Amino acid sequence: MDEKKEKFVVHPRKLYGESKVVSARLPASLIRELDDVAIKTGRTRNELISLCIHYALKNLEISKD
Repeated sequence: MDEKKEKFVVHPRKLYGESKVVSARLPASLIRELDDVAIKTGRTRNELISLCIHYALKNLEISKD
C-alpha cells in the first residue's frame, strides 16, 4: 500500500439500501474514540463503524506471505 498517510474523511450520509445487524466486541477505549468522533461529526456510532469498515475494505491489501 502507498506509504503516504491518507485521511479518513467523513462525507455526508448516503443511503446504502438493505442492512443487517452484526455484533462485535470492541475495546472500551475504541468505543470512547468512536463516540468522540460521533459527537464532533453529528454521526451515529453505527454510521462511523460502517464508514470505517467500508474504508478499510476499499483500501485493503492482502499480504502474499
